[in-house]
Amino acid sequence: MKACILIRAQPGKASAVLTAVRKLPGVKKAHLVLGRYDVIVLAEVPDYEAAKKLTAKINSIKGLKSSESLIEA
Repeated sequence: MKACILIRAQPGKASAVLTAVRKLPGVKKAHLVLGRYDVIVLAEVPDYEAAKKLTAKINSIKGLKSSESLIEA
């Protein structure tokens, strides 16, 4: 199952959030971006439960303001 997670970071924290996200299992790619969001994460997990766990870990990262998860149907 593939997922795209869009992250808004607190001001000045995008690089730190990116570094932390890249260390998480299941994350295939993560990049700083310009626009409404600060970081885009492309992940691959075995099932919906794993996707929920990954998004919970991402949401617990210090400096993260908010996130939106797009899960493959």
